[in-house]
Amino acid sequence: MKTQDIKQISFPKKLVFVFIVAFAGGLLGALILLVVTGRLPLTREAKIDQIKKISVSENSAIIDLVKKVSPSVVSITSNASKVNVLGQTSETQIGAGTGMIVGENGLILTNKHVVEGGGDSFTVITSDGKEYSAKVLAKDPSADIAFLKIEANSLKPVELGDSSTVQVGQRVVAIGNALGQFQNTVTTGIISGIKRPIIASGGNTNESLSNLFQTDAAINPGNSGGPLTNIDGQVIGINTAVAGEGTQNIGFAIPINEAKNDIASVEATGKITKPYLGVHYIPLTKEIATKNKLPVNEGAYLVGSNNSPAILPGSPADKAGLADGDIIIKIDGVKIDKTNSLASAIGGFKINDKVKIIYIRGGKERTTEAKLTEKPED
Repeated sequence: MKTQDIKQISFPKKLVFVFIVAFAGGLLGALILLVVTGRLPLTREAKIDQIKKISVSENSAIIDLVKKVSPSVVSITSNASKVNVLGQTSETQIGAGTGMIVGENGLILTNKHVVEGGGDSFTVITSDGKEYSAKVLAKDPSADIAFLKIEANSLKPVELGDSSTVQVGQRVVAIGNALGQFQNTVTTGIISGIKRPIIASGGNTNESLSNLFQTDAAINPGNSGGPLTNIDGQVIGINTAVAGEGTQNIGFAIPINEAKNDIASVEATGKITKPYLGVHYIPLTKEIATKNKLPVNEGAYLVGSNNSPAILPGSPADKAGLADGDIIIKIDGVKIDKTNSLASAIGGFKINDKVKIIYIRGGKERTTEAKLTEKPED
């Protein structure tokens, strides 16, 4: 159409003409964009091909992850010595678990219950089949965490991730000595829940644990102490427990951030030094609150026993003015409840840190500050 012809068109027709040209141009641009970005409607064959590519990519990521992490995962056996009628001593394996290398000089992180099963000695087996005698270097008094030491050098430590960024639905991989028989078994799944509280049993002990990750990645007896990793192969948890009999795909892991201070402490001093408030308490429940006519259902209820007072003399809690019967409800803004115990909250700080404590006394909310000190060995 010539320019003079356009001028002769009436205004309504011009408007329609402009609209048609603009629409055609936009349609052409959108088509080009779809071609460039690959977002054109796919044929059935193209969709199948795309699914195959995604599957291959995911499989490749898991394979690469396993190659990266497996050399840093070890199997742990606990052994008991027996003397026969002839006076000869022999060793019998009585337990098995998993650990992960956190120091190239032979420092191994595992669960405390793995080393508390009554064994006289421990053996660490690396992924390449080498066996080492191991000694228990340190045990965390307030968490299911322990460290073994083997005489080895130039080992490959795991890469630690940030467990505070973990979200429900996130893909994870567990590696461990399943059933104490199948070394470096790999299972995959997702994070099914966070901040789970459980009562864990193992190594002849029962322990109340809180703030755990729940996962449907298969965690079997023997997996305890092994790594739970994100899709990048970074350790975000320590596999520690499974739900009771009759359940499936319900496992639990300690967030790795809760072990980082322990790792740093053991590497620096050879022992675990913990921040200390100096109280004895009962985690509040609705039943306990009702029975004792307390104003809240959650928190740390400071109460003593026949063997120990609620507030230990000379402790940071004593100096901060806390007393028997107080209920701590927050530490530095962190709420104390069934998913976040007082011990777990305190464990997130360092020695000499000052913490703001909000507590209830006589039905009224109060505030104080305490400077945490090193926990006495006793």
